[in-house]
Amino acid sequence: MPFDHHAAGTDHAGGHDLRHHGDAEAADGLVDFAVNVIGDGPPPWLRDRLVATLDGLGRYPRADHDARARATVAARHGRDADEVLVLAGSAEGFALLPTLRPRLAAVVHPGFTEPEAALRGGGVDVVRVLTDAATGHALDPAAVPEEADLVVVGNPTNPTGVLHPAAALRSLARPGRTLLVDEAFADAVPGEPETLAGDAGVPGLLVFRSLTKTWALAGLRAGYALGAPELLARLAASRPPWPVSTPALEAVIACCEPDAVSAADRKARGLAAHRVSMAAALSGIDGVGVSAGPAPYLLLHLPDGTGEAVRRMLREAGIAVRRGDTFPGLGPDHLRVAVRPPETVRRLVESLDAVLRRLAVSA
Repeated sequence: MPFDHHAAGTDHAGGHDLRHHGDAEAADGLVDFAVNVIGDGPPPWLRDRLVATLDGLGRYPRADHDARARATVAARHGRDADEVLVLAGSAEGFALLPTLRPRLAAVVHPGFTEPEAALRGGGVDVVRVLTDAATGHALDPAAVPEEADLVVVGNPTNPTGVLHPAAALRSLARPGRTLLVDEAFADAVPGEPETLAGDAGVPGLLVFRSLTKTWALAGLRAGYALGAPELLARLAASRPPWPVSTPALEAVIACCEPDAVSAADRKARGLAAHRVSMAAALSGIDGVGVSAGPAPYLLLHLPDGTGEAVRRMLREAGIAVRRGDTFPGLGPDHLRVAVRPPETVRRLVESLDAVLRRLAVSA
């Protein structure tokens, strides 16, 4: 597992646009396989909870509402309330990472690029720890530089879908090191295996969780961090007053209550079945390689030199997919596609097969 060192200062390190995300690919009128949000909006019961907060928007977010949100999250993960920091989405947590003042951050790639972009933008030196497709992008803890005092890894990892063993992640913890595990998609995996959300005893551990994916709340910005109180205090030191809105606080409460946790697991099991059938259908297309972990997305490897044309031609056919070349460790012939129901997947499979056949004839 090699690593690349990059000094701070640009969002395009090594030719990768670290600020590019799937929403840039999606557009009205396109069938959206680019964004990993599940559904078009929150379910009716959650919508009702959010609407009920609107009459209170004339007041600033209340401290007791934040306290209730922290207590609900704590109960959900078997933690103490002072080990919870409610966030305006995980992206806010990533933006706060430079306040920890790490000397060297190690970011495991291919992975979500926003943490590295935030760190580099904050003047932090970053080393990229690149996983290897030949080993299924498995994490090798020994490849992480010992001098790194901040390590960032996704679990499951976006876009490879790999779910790293919890023991491998715990082995990265060290005195004097912060270990950030981004669990944005953990609740989309049935049973949440390998989660570290309840591991209060791991030194320096931070876990970020998001409500965006399972509950279709991307426009609301709601999530939370779990960690030791003193570490959360350092992370939050530069936050402005009232960083999390009243509706977002209510969303955190609603989505962490027992009934919602059970509903999320049922939804994850349905997604798992869709993922299996989707992976099988895409694997049947000549020349397409499919990496299928337990996450609600698949990583595709297309025939050499076809990626850019495939994305363009799929878009012309009304389908948006996520380009892979903005992820360090991947190239232009990689695509990420969100798991969708079989009737929607059928259109992607037929279109991708037709596009590749046309490119093969014209080659």
